[in-house]
Amino acid sequence: MKPMNEEHLAVLRRHMVEMIAIHADLASEELGKATLDERVMASMQRIPRHLFVPAAVAPYAYQDMPLPIGFDKTVSQPFIVALMTDLLAPQPHEAVLEIGTGLGYQSAILAELAGQVWSVEIIEEFASHAEALLQGLGFSNVAIRVGDGSRGWPEHAPYDKILVSVAAERTPPALLKQLKPGGRLVLPLASEEAQFLTVIDKNAAGQLETRKVIPVRFSRLETV
Repeated sequence: MKPMNEEHLAVLRRHMVEMIAIHADLASEELGKATLDERVMASMQRIPRHLFVPAAVAPYAYQDMPLPIGFDKTVSQPFIVALMTDLLAPQPHEAVLEIGTGLGYQSAILAELAGQVWSVEIIEEFASHAEALLQGLGFSNVAIRVGDGSRGWPEHAPYDKILVSVAAERTPPALLKQLKPGGRLVLPLASEEAQFLTVIDKNAAGQLETRKVIPVRFSRLETV
């Protein structure tokens, strides 16, 4: 079979975005709306997901499903990436902290939409791969460090938005501390029974408001 060219890839990305739109419409009752932000959808259509997964699974990059990336980790299915980004609502002037870089796909989406992205990854091989890939694609507004994501990145705090791509039983206190008043944190929170994608808003007085969105399944947050 001959390799796919850019025209093929563009069609597959467009199809992926159409599937995300259908998924969002079907989940409209849980989401409270039937469509995701147009900026998010446009970014999903531009970013080459096939570059952010191992070559062995690259042919499946534009199917709406998670894919293995090594170390018993996966890149989230495109719908979940789009939904988490939509819920986070990053703006061009904002600083975003990401916990769980992986191979950098979510980082690239955030970098297209936010002013600056600071990303923390505990697996050194992932961090170095993602950094090289993002730099090669021309993203100059993403910085990656290797470390314990539960501690955040205090040197650059506070952040307008924080996105956590791994599940925790409770929100790490350091992340709440590093979130600006008026900011938002999106993460999967886990109990013994289930994980729920959760949105936490911090008001101007520092009080927190939490809401569950949909059940999800993520790798657990690793700490050191």
